Amino acid sequence: MKKSLAFLNLEGLKLYKRGKVRDIFEVGSNLLIVSTDRISCFDVVLPDPIPLKGVILNQLSVFWFNFTKDIIENHLLTDKIEEMPQEVKRYKDLLEKRVMLVKKTKPIPIECVVRGYLEGSAWREYKEKGEVCGEKLPSGLKKGDRLPQPLFTPATKEEKRHDVNITFSMMEDKIGKKNAQYIKKISLEIYKKASLFLEEKGIILVDTKFEFGILEGKIILIDEVLTPDSSRFWPKEEKVSLDKQFVRDYLESVNWNKKEPAPHLPLQIIAETQKRYEEIYKKITGLNIDEVI
Repeated sequence: MKKSLAFLNLEGLKLYKRGKVRDIFEVGSNLLIVSTDRISCFDVVLPDPIPLKGVILNQLSVFWFNFTKDIIENHLLTDKIEEMPQEVKRYKDLLEKRVMLVKKTKPIPIECVVRGYLEGSAWREYKEKGEVCGEKLPSGLKKGDRLPQPLFTPATKEEKRHDVNITFSMMEDKIGKKNAQYIKKISLEIYKKASLFLEEKGIILVDTKFEFGILEGKIILIDEVLTPDSSRFWPKEEKVSLDKQFVRDYLESVNWNKKEPAPHLPLQIIAETQKRYEEIYKKITGLNIDEVI
């Protein structure tokens, strides 16, 4: 089994951006996105990687980009190292299965969240106001309840601090009415198609977030799609998170102040997190992650 990949520098490739989880390099006019095994919670990168996490994130994003391309074009060019330029091929052993060559776009600075269930920040806002991102909800809903219909709840995308939930009209003001309405429509379509697919696999798609970019005047889907980092997944039979929520719950239990430095994760938390990521990968694709690495 390959060892964890937390941070990397690829000689001969120009670092474009180092995100919380992904390292992005320039390759000609395109970008190379490398999914590392880093994990971030509450916008802080934790000191301990989760083995194989980057491979799972990358492989799931490739799966969903292909699954949703009938709804909207996306930025994926290829995830196969042999189809990439020579300066990438030389790192085959390091990057295999955890890398995508993508089109370079102008990212739209909005987190496009779709919620099917009342959980996370939506639950906190509902308890306080009876609404989520300006959308009034029926009274009497409980944490984890299914919403009457999937809800589009945008948020600002912040580099240095927590993302902030905004109303749809604020999103319209920020990126224009036509763009906002199109993104809302597409986000809900992807959520509905993915939800139906996942239900057949025994999985509830609680909520998820999408990102979009503009390429030659056209809006396309970018970044990652329907991964356990960007989504909440529950098995139908029980509300157990097969996603990053497990780590968040642990960190809440140790009363961390959610500022750097983050605490180390115990070995059993790392192992259980890896197990959950591998489980959701298998449920979605039908494959064991060991079969693809």
